[in-house]
Amino acid sequence: MANTFFGLSIGKSGLYTYQAALNTSAHNASNADTKGYTRQTVIQSASRAISVNNAYGMQGTGVDVNGVEQIRDSYYDTKYWKNCSIHGNYNTKAYYLDDIQSYFSEVSSKGSTAALDDFFNVMSTLSNSVKDGTNRTQVSETAVSLTETINTLYNRIQTLQKECNTEIKNTADQINSIAQRISSLTFQINTIEVKGVTANDLRDSRNLLIDELSELANTTVTEAPIGDDIGVNQYIVRLNGKILVDTYDYSTLKATPQDTSVNQNDVDGLYTLSWDDGQNFDSTSKTLGGKLQGLFEMRDGNNKVNFTGTGNGANGSTTLTVTKANINDEINLNIPDSDGSILVGNREYAYDSFSATVNADGTYTYTFKLKEALAQAVTNQGVTIGNSIDCKGIPYFQAQLNKFARTMASSFNDIHREGEDLYGNQGLDFFTATLAASGDEYSFSNTLTSLTSLPDASTSVNGYVKASYYQVTAGNLKVNHAITDDPKKIACAEYNANTDTGVEDKTILNKLIALKDDMSMFKQGTPDMFLQTVVAEVAIDAKTSTNFAAGQENIIKVIETQRASVSGVDSDEEAIDLVKYKNAYDLCSKVISIMNEIYDKLINSTGV
Repeated sequence: MANTFFGLSIGKSGLYTYQAALNTSAHNASNADTKGYTRQTVIQSASRAISVNNAYGMQGTGVDVNGVEQIRDSYYDTKYWKNCSIHGNYNTKAYYLDDIQSYFSEVSSKGSTAALDDFFNVMSTLSNSVKDGTNRTQVSETAVSLTETINTLYNRIQTLQKECNTEIKNTADQINSIAQRISSLTFQINTIEVKGVTANDLRDSRNLLIDELSELANTTVTEAPIGDDIGVNQYIVRLNGKILVDTYDYSTLKATPQDTSVNQNDVDGLYTLSWDDGQNFDSTSKTLGGKLQGLFEMRDGNNKVNFTGTGNGANGSTTLTVTKANINDEINLNIPDSDGSILVGNREYAYDSFSATVNADGTYTYTFKLKEALAQAVTNQGVTIGNSIDCKGIPYFQAQLNKFARTMASSFNDIHREGEDLYGNQGLDFFTATLAASGDEYSFSNTLTSLTSLPDASTSVNGYVKASYYQVTAGNLKVNHAITDDPKKIACAEYNANTDTGVEDKTILNKLIALKDDMSMFKQGTPDMFLQTVVAEVAIDAKTSTNFAAGQENIIKVIETQRASVSGVDSDEEAIDLVKYKNAYDLCSKVISIMNEIYDKLINSTGV
């Protein structure tokens, strides 16, 4: 049965409750513009009634505060994190593709196609007077300008790969830092909530970290009570399915620079990621998402063109023979010349060098010199170098530049060697490259019967090393120094050892000029068309990624609005709540005031 002064206790419970509600609304209002803040509300319920042993049975006892909880919908959180991951992927691709596009830009008068056009135009001028020294010098200089333009474009893209590679490590470090902070916050939250209260502001800080993490990779979160409602929760964060944080424990990513490579054009020390528990990190996963997937696809993307074949080798042998390869020409071959890595079955082997012989049917037989012996016999085993990545990333555009450089050089050289210079000598290779170890220039054969990845400098004759066009890249393409030193060695006349055709003959020069309009040189058509196609490809991919990123950004804004409609602070609503709770507080104060008058009458006036 309630005591005589029970009414005061009821009024007091209301005062405490609405004081808490007023404070919570004030907290909401003060955080109206705080990023990541979730609106809070006081959860209240009628206090447990008591029996008064009268006809009406039960007597109300006031109001209880059951807690201060966040108003948050996990559906919008999941939706937000998923779309942040997609946005992070496309936004990263758009950034790097925009840079590549700017390098290929045709706006500049020094662009690649402009340099190519200048070169052919100057050769056309030379045809007016093949003996003119000034015109010959101009041909030599514009050729140098063309090769330097291609070199610069290649080097800039390679520098971009370095930036992308560094960003992969930085992103892994960022993920590790976020995982550590989530684990620490989870410990603090459980420490507080085990006492029966809710750590709302700490939960907001943790959710902000999840928002940040979701931009980096595909992120999912599950939270469930531990035991029988003791106030402690298990909090699991997964990164592309792998547990990153398990309540107080967390995993970390390790970035390791590789000693080997899978692409001739790759910069040294590309990072691979692995988990601290030794598990591999799948950088090629299509569900990886986020900035990390965009970085890997841009750094390693080859448009699904990587070396494959069938390997054979004896147990304990350091020689691996590969047939049925998918690449059987030197123009499109971009595997590493040394310190490469080849996957045999499910085991990776590093190799020092390789050679190839051309079979009668035009296919290649490759022989790889491995750094370690085969662990078991290999018989018709599938082998690959690198992964097949469905993205036109930096390696793809490097390969396209190499294809242009090699095709242009071989087509030009084949014709130029049929010519005769002003000294009556047979034409040299017009375009060449330099062996880094010795500085010797390459000399090419008309008919390729075999190639080696590492030309032997000891075979140097008069400063030239026999090589294949595989050794030429867009990064080392150059004009033969003999021609830049003496433009008279530009071969314009047709060479005939038995007949003096005369220096005025320009048969070879006309053939060289005709290469500009040779539709058979590239699958895309003329050299100009090839470069324009590459420019168009990067422009389309850049635009597509930019559009997707913009589209995802708009979707994220819509989701943010939806999430804010539930979790965000509405200033008008809080103002209404403040008035509502004030009125309720005043009413409870009135209850106590009335009760005070009643008890004063009861104590001081009754029976007097």
